[in-house]
Amino acid sequence: MRKADNRDKTLDYEVILLAAGQGKRMGASRNKILLHLIGKPVISYSLQTFLNDPACKHIILVTQEDEQQLLATMVKKETKRNQCPVTIVSGGCERQYSVYNGLKRLLNPENIVMVHDGARPFVTLAQLKSLHRKVVKTRAAILGVPVKDTIKRVVDGIVQETVPRETLWQIQTPQAFYGTDLLAVHEQAKQEEYLGTDDASLIEKYSNLAVSMVLGSYENIKLTTPEDMLTGEAIVKRKRS
Repeated sequence: MRKADNRDKTLDYEVILLAAGQGKRMGASRNKILLHLIGKPVISYSLQTFLNDPACKHIILVTQEDEQQLLATMVKKETKRNQCPVTIVSGGCERQYSVYNGLKRLLNPENIVMVHDGARPFVTLAQLKSLHRKVVKTRAAILGVPVKDTIKRVVDGIVQETVPRETLWQIQTPQAFYGTDLLAVHEQAKQEEYLGTDDASLIEKYSNLAVSMVLGSYENIKLTTPEDMLTGEAIVKRKRS
């Protein structure tokens, strides 16, 4: 007999998985999330991580229109043994617009939504759980790691100052919020034609919520350049060994 599910359903979440990039800095002829990384597409890694999280109840995959059929075929293979629904939607000309398109397809905006870059294949289930616990408490939480290098502010090639790095963090994804909160700030940004650097920046600008930081991992890199692919291959081989 199947055991009763006693989890609080209000703690379930949906994820907007961004896969509509161009891959220009990668120097590739196609979307970088479709490039193969040790035998499978980059997007498959993070997709499978969310599929393996019982708290994830809906994946919204934001893609380029001309790649939807290809991704639909790939998703079908990935979800053969998983009941989590995947909705494929078209992206916008800017990352922020892609997120907004995804927000409009949420099954329940009252609940939690995570936003993740499909070009970050190495997010882990443990990181998702840590982020999930934090957003339940604070309503806004993001992953990141402390900056390692010395940071200098430079204007026209001249160093202006050395910025204290003790308070600086390198921000990653996923970023987690409640759907109603994130949808509200996106709609306000759209009205004002404001483009933020990430979703947290919109929360910071248009809401009274404090954004909490959750420690991520230095391996949760975004694959942007050919050098990043080499690093990614090394990470996959280390994990497999």
